Amino acid sequence: MRPRDEDQRRAAALSYKQGYYAPVVVARGKGIAAEAIIACAHEAGVYVHESPDLVRLLMQVDNDQFIPPELYRAVAEVLVWLQWMESQQ
Repeated sequence: MRPRDEDQRRAAALSYKQGYYAPVVVARGKGIAAEAIIACAHEAGVYVHESPDLVRLLMQVDNDQFIPPELYRAVAEVLVWLQWMESQQ
């Protein structure tokens, strides 16, 4: 029996480069694809932040697209958290 869609784990990956006006969704998926995104992040030494609500919103953004302005604050808070985590090492 396949898990229901809402029971599947979801993941989204963002990238931000100097000169971009906003982060870009570079990967998103659910189930096996989500697990692969998370595994790649761990292998690359990237922290994984779990926020189901934010992931749900990011899943609505196409790959290679800038995040919408409505998500700037939420993503900025994650980036601040990430910077803090990296400074703790």
